[in-house]
Amino acid sequence: MKRIVLTIAMLAMVTSSVLAHDAWVETNTNLLRSGDSIYVDLKLGNHGNDHRDFKQAGKVQIEKVKVEVVDPDGKKYDLTSNMVDQGYTPKEGYWTGKFSAFKPGVYTAAATSDAIVNHGQAQRSLKSAKTFFHITESLDKPTPDDRVVGKVLGHAMELVPVVNPVLPMAAGKKFQVQLVMKGKPVANEKISCIPQGHELKEGFDAEYEFMTNEEGIISFTPKEGNRYLFVSHVVLNEKGDGYDATKYTATLTLFVPDLCMCCE
Repeated sequence: MKRIVLTIAMLAMVTSSVLAHDAWVETNTNLLRSGDSIYVDLKLGNHGNDHRDFKQAGKVQIEKVKVEVVDPDGKKYDLTSNMVDQGYTPKEGYWTGKFSAFKPGVYTAAATSDAIVNHGQAQRSLKSAKTFFHITESLDKPTPDDRVVGKVLGHAMELVPVVNPVLPMAAGKKFQVQLVMKGKPVANEKISCIPQGHELKEGFDAEYEFMTNEEGIISFTPKEGNRYLFVSHVVLNEKGDGYDATKYTATLTLFVPDLCMCCE
């Protein structure tokens, strides 16, 4: 059955000068042996300039967020209750949670939230954040697992990898990601690809920002190994009880090594 492309032109959009507080998840590694542990970090940045950098500002209110890990077969593990506060004050630092598993394959660490915020305009804020890691029986000869490719988790709006986000990901290899809202691809929307330690130019940075095609997909080829944060915001004139608009935010954190870790 042919997929129906969801274009923003089909929906009434509203503009907003509201500061964007973007949450993302990242891990201390993206490749580990079966049985080892990984730490999933939940971070927040205050990006009033439409998210041009990777800097932290503030801390997520964990009681308003659901954090989980999805294994290669789609089984979900709740991580929210295991998240530990890494800051001294309520608005300092970030949250982290420990996870370990034996089943080989690519896992998704994801966080979602649904809240009413008011910064001059009452908005319903729907957020999705993802990152990926691979559990392997051998670090010397890891076997790629493509089950995560194209996997939609059912978030209000989410970024979905079109190619394997771990193996054979490396500097110089093309990465493709799809923007999906309510299960359908979103065309003609901006996705920013922010390298850690780099600040994007004001306006539209043609090197790191792209508009989605008819299938909601963008392609990005990282020039160097780094951690990259993919971000997209969509504000729609969707009103409800206590809010006058709805803001959708999706982030995806991608770790890119300088050299491919996959055995040829």
